Amino acid sequence: MGLTKTEIFADQHNKLAIAFKVLGHPARVAILQYIIDKKACICNDLVEELGLAQATISQHLKELKNTGIIQGTIEGKSVCYCINEKIWKQFQYEFNGFFNQEVTVSSCCS
Repeated sequence: MGLTKTEIFADQHNKLAIAFKVLGHPARVAILQYIIDKKACICNDLVEELGLAQATISQHLKELKNTGIIQGTIEGKSVCYCINEKIWKQFQYEFNGFFNQEVTVSSCCS
């Protein structure tokens, strides 16, 4: 079996790509912002807050949870979500490392 395309890239590139991908949809960004703004775990508030169908929100929550940036606990019949601070800090580190690079524009692009 051949290599998958991600295996030919450095671990740092793959981590950064995952972070960009998870933040690549406005609904996921809105979900994260809502959780951050609440400064607490959220349970079943997202449908009213975002105006999206429950199935759509569930799919976005699944993507966020798969990357580890949020974590969930079951409380009764509802699942509550909060930011996983460890993963959040890893995302910050990856983004800062990427965007804090010095960029010099060559004269060919002027």
